Amino acid sequence: MRQFFSIIAFSLTLSGFAQVYSSSNFTLVGQSNPEPTANSSGNRYSGCWGWTQPNTNREYAILGSQTGTYWVDITNPSAPVTCTYAVGTSSNATWRELKTYQNYCYVIADDAGAQGLQIFDMSGLPATVTKVYESKALFARGHACWMDGSRFYVSGVTYSNNTTSAMNIYDLSNPTNPVLVRSLSQDDPTITYVHDMFVRNDTIYASAGYQGLHVYKRNSNNSLTKLGSLTTYPGSGYNHSSALTPNGQTLVFTDEVPASLPVKVANVTNPSNITIDATTNQYSLTTPHNPFMLTNQYVIMSSYKDGVQLFDISNPAAPFVAGYFDTYPQGGANTGNYGSSAYNGNWGAYPFYPSKTVFALDMRNGAFYLKSDLLSTPTSLNQLSQLKNLTSIFPNPSSTHVTIENKTSPFTKVEIFDASGKLVHQSSFMPTNKNDFYLALNKGIYFVNVFNHQELVSKQELIIQ
Repeated sequence: MRQFFSIIAFSLTLSGFAQVYSSSNFTLVGQSNPEPTANSSGNRYSGCWGWTQPNTNREYAILGSQTGTYWVDITNPSAPVTCTYAVGTSSNATWRELKTYQNYCYVIADDAGAQGLQIFDMSGLPATVTKVYESKALFARGHACWMDGSRFYVSGVTYSNNTTSAMNIYDLSNPTNPVLVRSLSQDDPTITYVHDMFVRNDTIYASAGYQGLHVYKRNSNNSLTKLGSLTTYPGSGYNHSSALTPNGQTLVFTDEVPASLPVKVANVTNPSNITIDATTNQYSLTTPHNPFMLTNQYVIMSSYKDGVQLFDISNPAAPFVAGYFDTYPQGGANTGNYGSSAYNGNWGAYPFYPSKTVFALDMRNGAFYLKSDLLSTPTSLNQLSQLKNLTSIFPNPSSTHVTIENKTSPFTKVEIFDASGKLVHQSSFMPTNKNDFYLALNKGIYFVNVFNHQELVSKQELIIQ
């Protein structure tokens, strides 16, 4: 493994105390720690995600805490504002996870006291969020979740009668009333548990713990076809979670148990013949947790007591750490002491904001808002307006038919919002530079977001007359 970095001691005074964080190629610009109490394990947080409000471009960090969920406005990450809080279905949560779809946030927990799925309408931010659903009718507990278009995937499901399902798929045609459309056991009963899954364009990379990595395709009737699997590989253990490059060629995944297993960089061009290109780790005792793919070059890795790393995988056979920020100064490589448990520290990160802020959530120390010069140029409001020159929407004004063409890169998703911020159209497709759309929209002004996977590549107005 190649490593090119120098250790930088970063000092910041917050809430009346000074703290030093080891870092390289990351700058700490702000912090939040709104949860006042720790759970029985001494931790305050677990899962995290982010959301950008389409009609205002305001950016929000969403923190899953041991008691509930916090929404923090980080449009100015150096002055984060905790906007609102919603109590969870369990009050001593070790595992709370969440994802967003349209203007809704879906929250699950996997603790003994959990009482099902929560759905919150975020359109009222920054003032408030509105709980529009809370029920254990679909399930009482879920371990992890993922969104792929209008499909909501939940792994490690426990029903209210204590029976279980490895992985379920729910349809969100009505976002506030999810409908179960498939369970993995219907197509592959040999898989007894899925810990987490990454899904893109109906291809599912399921991390099935000690049963390894399994790849499925969701068909139009919601049935699943198995494309391949990887059950024996260097550094194998409890297959935990994964992330796929935008070009679909490289999968980065982790094994959580036992501690200190390396990150795997795999070639998944042919899912029936998955091969490992490389294994890597920041330090020999680092325990990687969750990967978050930015580009074909960079992946953000959360790694418990060693914080977050920015891995350069532009050559999949020779990945290296290009930057890092240690959110857990209490232990890990920076102290030379990992203690009796490797599973404290950084849980996850969200690096998909237009501003290129990286939101990293540490279980004990709260939220860190980071910047890195290695990441692509921030998409500020002024820069978004400049991107209009890179994407053409014509005719504009229009009545029913428009063509969207991006001059610099292919795009995979288009979202159209009305003036109130409500999503009124969404299309996903394979990478392309040009697409035609037939729209049935009322007269008015609309906002069109064009994405290359998670990356916002254009935002502009569309007039329907």
